[in-house]
Amino acid sequence: MVRSIIAVIVGMVVGMAANMALILLNMKLFPGPEGLEFNDTRAMRAYVDSLPQVAFLLPMVAHLSQALLGGWIAARLGASRPLLLAMVVALLTLIGGVMNMMSLPGPVWMWLEIPLYMVAGYVAGTTWQGGRF
Repeated sequence: MVRSIIAVIVGMVVGMAANMALILLNMKLFPGPEGLEFNDTRAMRAYVDSLPQVAFLLPMVAHLSQALLGGWIAARLGASRPLLLAMVVALLTLIGGVMNMMSLPGPVWMWLEIPLYMVAGYVAGTTWQGGRF
């Protein structure tokens, strides 16, 4: 049980690191205006509205990589039930994704990524079951 909990925590940390790395890359590709305050909702809305649609693809990949990579790591490190561990990571990522979508502005089509978190977790968990990836 303890090993499984640690596996989920490590999976979440690794997944979040991958997510943040891709988000930081996206911020380099599409930098905000000078002095942008991320806590200022009006300024953030104006910035997001000015972005091209392609600027939202890399964040979508980043979010899904958290569920996929984090789930795979949890499945790999866990003592048993790799699919369950991967799905726990995917569920936690899904909760964070919904909170993110509700708090930050973004195009409506990005809500399409929300169910894909669970798909990514399923792929991560079932891929490891045979010891392959």
